[in-house]
Formats: sequence, C-alpha cells, structure tokens
Amino acid sequence: MSELVLTRRDLLKATAGAAVAALAPEVLAQEKPRRAKVVLVRHKEVIDAQGKIHENVLMQMLDEAVTALLGVKNPVDAWKRLVKPTDLVGIKSNVWNPLPTPKQVEQAIRKRLMDAGVSEDNIRIDDRGARLTLANCTALINVRPVRTHWWSGIGGCIKNYIIFSENPSSYHPDACSSLASVWNLPAVKGKTRLNILLALTPLFHGRGPHHWDPRYVWQYKGLFVSLDPVAVDAMGLKLIQAKRLQHFGEDVALETPPKHIREAEVKYGLGVSDPNRIDLVQLGWKEDILI
Repeated sequence: MSELVLTRRDLLKATAGAAVAALAPEVLAQEKPRRAKVVLVRHKEVIDAQGKIHENVLMQMLDEAVTALLGVKNPVDAWKRLVKPTDLVGIKSNVWNPLPTPKQVEQAIRKRLMDAGVSEDNIRIDDRGARLTLANCTALINVRPVRTHWWSGIGGCIKNYIIFSENPSSYHPDACSSLASVWNLPAVKGKTRLNILLALTPLFHGRGPHHWDPRYVWQYKGLFVSLDPVAVDAMGLKLIQAKRLQHFGEDVALETPPKHIREAEVKYGLGVSDPNRIDLVQLGWKEDILI
C-alpha cells in the first residue's frame, strides 16, 4: 500500500480523466500533517458458520473498541464521553438489503446509549428516512458495513450520510468525489460522535450498480471504530484492497476509484485519509487480519 489511500492502479485510473488530473497537484499541496486513531477489533466467535451473530460477543467487541478508542476502562464511561443524557441521538444505520447494518449492532448501540443516560424515547434509528427523522438530533452515531460500491469505489461511513441530501444522485458524478460536502448539511454538521464501520462480512468485488455476489463476501468478523469518518473509511478501503490482492493474486483496481476518501481530507477537511497518519489499534483475533 502506498502512502495514499488510492493504490497506484486506482490513481492511474482516476487520472485518466482530465478533471482529476488537474486536481492532483492541488490535492497533494493541501495535505496537512494531522493524525487520527482507528480501532479494529475482531472476534472469531462473533458469527457462526450459518451466519448467525452472537450478540454477547458483538457487545464485547463494541465495548473493547470504544474503550480503547477513548482510553478508558469502562464502556459506559466511554459512552458518557460521547453523548449527554439530554441529547437526542440518531443512529444512522444502513438498510441496503444484501448487506444491511445488522439489527444486533443497532441494539447494542442503543443499549450503551441508554446505559450512558439517554432515554429510550430520545434514541432514533433510521436510514432512508434519516433526512426527516434524524434532522433534529443533537448527536449522531454513524454505523454501516463496508463494501465495494459502483458509484464511489467503496461504501463507508462518509457515504452513509448521502441520504441527508435532498438529491443523493447529484453526488454521483466524478466518482462521488464531493461526498464529504454532505457532512456540512445542517442536519449533520458537527453532530457525529462515533463512526462504526462494520467489517463482519465485507463485500470486496463486483461490477455494476447494486452489485452483489456471495462469492466475494467473506467472514472477516471485525469492526472499525473511530471519531474520524475519513480515517475509518481509509482503513476499510485498505482492508478491501488487501482482500482483493489476496483473492485475485494481483493489484486489481476497483471499478470506480475511491477518490472521495482522499478529497474528504484535502478538499473538505473532514478527516485523515493517509494510512501513514492513522494510528491503527488492533484488538482480538489476528488470523488473516490482512492489514
């Protein structure tokens, strides 16, 4: 992996377009020496051979990740640092049918929010209706699975907020390079307290809109957690690329270069995209960790 989020082949593919070629020097010049922290936790027993999620193991993973991220011992204390009892909290989920945010994950987050003092009536969970139902929330928890995506290269935490826009498809041109601008919408700006990128069963390859092929899904059994949506997506991308290299035996570029991750940093200042400036903390099961 190079110091950039994009692989060499991704960059070559991206720079084939004149507009992208013009952006590259500006992008490099604006890079700032910020750092970010991402916690990756994996557990061999979180999913069984039939695909069933074990809720107790999942909660243990979430607790380990959040406490490690915030540097505290008790998970409830960690969540109390993320939200206040007076917050109206929105859990921005994802319902894409072949690979949705599992209900067990949503309920684990809800439980920890309630443990932290947020009343059940002040917790909302939504995806497609988020522009209306989560608009008034004072805090957001951003959670979704990582997968390849036809319009943006990968679908991650940055992209998960596109539904807050009145016209999501308007972000599709130029490989969704402007996706991070969604994070400046009033319903979103400054509200996100935690980003959880699920890598329980990632999708690492496919062609065409809404592609899905079980041959390209594997049980990685992991969660990425970060305060930085760009850094967590950069690590998700790194995992997808590593799996593609392992599977295909060569560096096969994504169908669409995931340039929106890098531009989220250099153009929109949303977070850190360079893996060399991301402190990845690895917890739990290490077999075939890939990154």
